[in-house]
Amino acid sequence: MDDRSKLLLKALVERYISDGQPVGSRTLSKASGLELSPATIRNVMADLEDLGLIVSPHTSSGRIPTAKGYRLFVDTMLTVQRDAFRTPSLAPDQPQKVFANAAHILSDLSHFVGVVMAPRRSMVFRHLEFLRLSDKRLLVIIVTPEGDVQNRVIFPEVDYSQQQLLETSNYLNAHFAGMALDEVRTKLHGEVDRLRGEIATLMKAAVEVSTDAMAQDQGDVVISGERNLLSVSDFSSDMGQLRRAFDLFEQKAQLMRLLDDSAKAPGVRIFIGGESQVVPFEELSIVSANYHVNGEVVGTLGVIGPTRMPYDRMIQIVDITSKLVTNALSHQ
Repeated sequence: MDDRSKLLLKALVERYISDGQPVGSRTLSKASGLELSPATIRNVMADLEDLGLIVSPHTSSGRIPTAKGYRLFVDTMLTVQRDAFRTPSLAPDQPQKVFANAAHILSDLSHFVGVVMAPRRSMVFRHLEFLRLSDKRLLVIIVTPEGDVQNRVIFPEVDYSQQQLLETSNYLNAHFAGMALDEVRTKLHGEVDRLRGEIATLMKAAVEVSTDAMAQDQGDVVISGERNLLSVSDFSSDMGQLRRAFDLFEQKAQLMRLLDDSAKAPGVRIFIGGESQVVPFEELSIVSANYHVNGEVVGTLGVIGPTRMPYDRMIQIVDITSKLVTNALSHQ
């Protein structure tokens, strides 16, 4: 692409983000500030369309950006100027209050949806014990280093005595407390031969159920501002798109996977809907950043809104909020 094509693409994306209407050649001529004939601009737009950067919706003579066009825009043409908008401070209170307030700040400033993924807890147990409920029915009690308690019922094929249950829990606590459960599973596999068969079976069952219990309790997603999407024309005019967006917010496991993907790189990241499986919804984009405690990445936050969003402002909002959360958590 030559400089003229890049300038016209930049002007087209900015105009579409601002107005939400397909951009025609005459409008683009005025928006770009270039003294080009409508025919020349139409030729450049045809080239951009051949490159998959813009597309003509329906029978309109105007063009709108594709996911590929948005990606080129945010990667190479976006200039972020620091606005003077005010952000409230986050008091170093209880972590859950910090996350809830941060999600509210994100949605309030962006007018879209604010999301914060709370830190994941370690897959480690501090203490484990068994409680016999009835024949072949046991309660496994798992205590994490943070003091959280998980209870799971298992149905072993053998009816264990209370002495066997005590012996098993004592062995696990003495040899494996404080280890990651994956490591426990590996070490236990190597020790099975020298343990009594029924005890080894019970230990393996306990580790498996502990892993499942903690995996289901890995972090949480705090969401604020879902109703903001009702006022976004891209969604209010298409109830199917709006329903898909709300389904995403209800399926927090899927939302956590999206935020997990955004946590793999430093700085502010932009995921544009439809360009990959990271954000499989063409109408949604995510602007996200990590937050830290004592220099270590512990979670992710961001803004979810329409693909046609003012990315420069969203970058500022997300960047500032991640710093606020980092500061609040680091001073607890």
